[in-house]
Amino acid sequence: MSVNEVQVRRLTAAETEAAVDDLAEVLFDCVDGGASVSFMAPLTRDEARAFFAGLVPELEAGTRVLLAAYDDGALVGTVQLAHAWPPNQPHRADVTKLLVHRRARGRGVGRVLMEALEDEARVDGKTLLVLDTVTGSPAYRLYVRLGWTEVGEIPDFALWPDGRLCATTVFYKRV
Repeated sequence: MSVNEVQVRRLTAAETEAAVDDLAEVLFDCVDGGASVSFMAPLTRDEARAFFAGLVPELEAGTRVLLAAYDDGALVGTVQLAHAWPPNQPHRADVTKLLVHRRARGRGVGRVLMEALEDEARVDGKTLLVLDTVTGSPAYRLYVRLGWTEVGEIPDFALWPDGRLCATTVFYKRV
């Protein structure tokens, strides 16, 4: 797989419902591989499906964007843009759940997803994006390469899927 073969699409609520099993498989694989993405091990596929099914109302309301990366028709990654809800922050959104299946890592899928997400943010009128990630992780290194600005590190902010504490770094980017 090359990055040129990866297609990124913004999924509608109906497309999300139809792809929930494939989306869940990516989340399951990431947690099973040790990624700290809000879920604890052992994550079941039913829990992963429920997570993505639970996004449908926000997708319908337009308060969340879900992008999916496909390689030769197979869903290999996903990322979300959650619009800020306070009335004084219509220009801002949070980036959440950048997930790339282990079989597709190291091939630029995360970069392609993040670049597409920035484009979608601009289309949606956003000028400031915020995210957090495990300090020193592959995602951390990706965000640095993509020009995100590090705000700071919070020690013991989250847990790895196995229960160990991990530090989190907060980033922002103007788009």
